[in-house]
Amino acid sequence: MGVGDYLSHLIGSGNGNHQHKNKNKKQLQTVELKVMMDCDGCVLKVKKALSSLDGVKSVEINRKQQKVTVTGYVEPNKVLKKANSTGKKAEIWPYVPFNMVANPYAVQAYDKKAPPGYVRRVDNSSVTIGTVTTAYADPYTTMFSDENPNACSIM
Repeated sequence: MGVGDYLSHLIGSGNGNHQHKNKNKKQLQTVELKVMMDCDGCVLKVKKALSSLDGVKSVEINRKQQKVTVTGYVEPNKVLKKANSTGKKAEIWPYVPFNMVANPYAVQAYDKKAPPGYVRRVDNSSVTIGTVTTAYADPYTTMFSDENPNACSIM
């Protein structure tokens, strides 16, 4: 907070509602969307619509990845609603970097449509490991167990 902001805050808070004013102030956010765009006309239509929102500072579009990045004092739901109003299919950016997911090759996370280096965002508690991994994990843990009748043949 700069000196000017501090002084204007002190002068403006004489009526005791300074906490109420801070609740209404929006924070600078970056909202990433996946928007289906086929041509330059689609790109211009989406960019024009999103730029018209109040509080938008910049709109960056990567048509190859179908990714739209909106930066400004905006709410993600309003940006998504405005993007859908263009007639294009839009959703909050569903991908995260590859190294942010515990099991990137799990069925729920792997998406062949994802850009290189990204996988689908999933809740780690809902990820199930494939049957191939589970099948190989069990024999190694019981190989030298007393309950394994074939343990003597291995030794």
